[in-house]
Amino acid sequence: MKKLIKLAMPMTAAVAIAACSPAETEAADTAAADTVEMPAEDAMAVDGEAADATAAGNIVAVAQGNENFSTLVSAVTAADLGETLSGTGPFTVFAPTNDAFAKVDKATLDGLMKPESKKDLAGLLTYHVVSGKLMAADVAKAIKDGSGTATLKTVQGQELKAMMEGDKVVLTDANGGKSTITMTDVPASNGVIHAIDTVIMPKM
Repeated sequence: MKKLIKLAMPMTAAVAIAACSPAETEAADTAAADTVEMPAEDAMAVDGEAADATAAGNIVAVAQGNENFSTLVSAVTAADLGETLSGTGPFTVFAPTNDAFAKVDKATLDGLMKPESKKDLAGLLTYHVVSGKLMAADVAKAIKDGSGTATLKTVQGQELKAMMEGDKVVLTDANGGKSTITMTDVPASNGVIHAIDTVIMPKM
């Protein structure tokens, strides 16, 4: 049975996913961490820029502090989601880099950034957000528990599928499009950010 990560998750995502005792959770997380054999230089860098492991700001502040997320920050501002993503959370954000947004047809992206498209843009962005704090080990464990596939319920309401391809986690969106997580566990005061290399699209 594929694992469904609910929208209304407890603060500790590993407990929500595993539903087991603290001792079992710790053991499972250790096993999950071993599953993801991601070199530190791959896990903590985007376009050659290292992630700040000591970041203490909220998700929006952390994104604003990384030039690789400047397009995402502009989109969050255009969609009026800054206050939401600066809230208590916690949230897990699969954040497209500037290069990911560059893959989107320019006319489509420009259209989404217009005031009249605010609702559609907000839907696109919240499709990249899961309620609860899911570290890389939590995602890996959910994939393992789901016999190779984890189903993530997004804040937007639709689902994402997460699977391992080699030592990378790959997300599959509602249209069958795929995106690879290129940076994991970037800390924020109200959750965590994982960078992805392609914008994922919900069914419109």
